[in-house]
Amino acid sequence: MTIAFLFILLFALMLIGVPVAVSLGASTVLTIIFFTDFDGDTIAMIPQIIFDGINKFSLMAIPMFILAGNLLSKGGSARRIIDFAKSMVGHLPGGLPMSAIFACIIFAAVSGSSPATVVAIGSIMFAAIKEAGYPKEYAVGGITTAGSLGILIPPSVVMIVYGVTAEVSIGKLFMAGVVPGLMLGAFMLVQTYVGAKKLGFKATKAEPFKARVQKFAKAFWALLIVVVVIGGIYGGIFTPTEAAAASAVYALFISLFIYRDIKIKDLWDICLDSALTTAMIFFIIANAVVFAYLLTSEQIPQAIASMILDANIGMIGFLIFVNILLFIMGQFMEPSSVIMIMVPLLLPIATQLGVDPIHFGIILVVNMEIGMVTPPVGLNLFVASGLTNMNLKEVIMACLPWTLTLFFGLILVTYIPQISLWLPNIMYGH
Repeated sequence: MTIAFLFILLFALMLIGVPVAVSLGASTVLTIIFFTDFDGDTIAMIPQIIFDGINKFSLMAIPMFILAGNLLSKGGSARRIIDFAKSMVGHLPGGLPMSAIFACIIFAAVSGSSPATVVAIGSIMFAAIKEAGYPKEYAVGGITTAGSLGILIPPSVVMIVYGVTAEVSIGKLFMAGVVPGLMLGAFMLVQTYVGAKKLGFKATKAEPFKARVQKFAKAFWALLIVVVVIGGIYGGIFTPTEAAAASAVYALFISLFIYRDIKIKDLWDICLDSALTTAMIFFIIANAVVFAYLLTSEQIPQAIASMILDANIGMIGFLIFVNILLFIMGQFMEPSSVIMIMVPLLLPIATQLGVDPIHFGIILVVNMEIGMVTPPVGLNLFVASGLTNMNLKEVIMACLPWTLTLFFGLILVTYIPQISLWLPNIMYGH
């Protein structure tokens, strides 16, 4: 009865438009009051529970990565990355939309944000691809979907949230996201290439090597942030949290003094945007902490785990169930919320069935990617719709072929654990 009341109330509140964070907090507190043996002292303890839940060193990385991403997306880094991407693949059939997708892959790694990637690349490339004679769906579908890689290719705020919730190494998670991210990006590039050939587009003359080197040199400082973050972590120079601070300082330095595409007066607005995004994520985390506390104290994960294990569906059946559940939830909620709600419930079952927590994290993140481009709450869809003045239905249909590619990638990532685990096992050992 407790479980039923908690989840019915949670989804009922979200259904009537109550923000996710408030829904989480309200449903938890009301369940504690009406259905548990907790007394008034327990209710009074909730602020302490919240404080203990968010008082984690790893969470400090979130505002820093958000700030770094905003600094780079507001400046001219995206333009320089696009020019470099064009020089590499722009001559192939479908070269221009391929350049956009390639630039999305790179910028996703630089910014760590899916919506920021769609805005930064899309604002420049949507019109250019359309003017080159490609169907507008080609531009919109490819960029919107490739932009979702921002939460898979490190650094990723969503991975940090999972790492803190699941109590696993954020460094390992970052490494685990590299191969699946590049694989999905490669699938999208191949899909774009094949589609352009079918539409009758021909290859053009490739840019000379010297021009490619020049464009790489211009994009070099923006690309170097990935080396600073990833190289710093795996070189043992700093922790993921310290890497986030280093990335913010580095992004500020190159934006102000090397590229000079933002001014001192712009910093207030950039910091304010970053603070608002951070506040939203932390408010969700704070309420999810209380939610997780109730689940744990009432032994709800154990009860659900027993039900699933007694049903004898096995690891494959469980992973099919997880993917369906996460796909549905990803359609209605933003990634951090889904992870905070579902990880305390599903991870204990996954580990009992022999699923590696790092691999499980990547499955969750790829599902959240798909959620970014599926209605009704797919954030990337709204961003693309706003940038192109296309209605939401048109954007959804444009994204559909690439979304199916993401589904194919999800199946591979789910059932071939080594795609995710190969790199972290090499870097960290088994």
